[in-house]
Amino acid sequence: MSIRKIVKYGSDVLRQKSKEISKISKKIQVLAEDMLDTMYANRGVGLAGPQVGELLRIFVIDVSDPKGPCNPMVFINPKIIKKDGAIACNEGCLSFPDVYTYVRRYKNVTVKALDLKGKPFIIEAKDGELLSRAIQHEFDHLNGVLFVDHSRNRFDADKVLAENGLPPVQADYLLEEPELEEIIVRENSVIEDKMEENEE
Repeated sequence: MSIRKIVKYGSDVLRQKSKEISKISKKIQVLAEDMLDTMYANRGVGLAGPQVGELLRIFVIDVSDPKGPCNPMVFINPKIIKKDGAIACNEGCLSFPDVYTYVRRYKNVTVKALDLKGKPFIIEAKDGELLSRAIQHEFDHLNGVLFVDHSRNRFDADKVLAENGLPPVQADYLLEEPELEEIIVRENSVIEDKMEENEE
């Protein structure tokens, strides 16, 4: 297939909501293949329709070991039907070259979607593993939400964005997420307490 140009942060396209796919046509199948080729060419683990300028509810993911066989997954019209727990993770995005910042994510998610043959499937991603985080990241793109909107420290995010010549975090889109932050702080406190006990 072909490698497509990735839309960079600052483009209005990334802030628009994507449309449901009514029919899995040849055009959609080609789009999915192009998205996978583009993702692999840029060494990413996920890519959503808006990132290649297509405002359609589709994303692709492959979280397999780069040294092993590929395991591409295509999600069409995805819906997150369950989410719980919370983690903090250092995250990046192909639309933000060389930018990484700490964000809040749910620890466990369950997603329902269609594959390229139109067959429905459900995937559970647990324990804050890469698949769980990637699903949330790509699903956000379909709703015009970006990973920096989940930043735990806006000023750290602004600093790294500026260092890479990108606009600052858009305050109107910033998500407070107090319930996730509370869980993250509480669990980090428990971990620190255990570490101190082990040192004694």
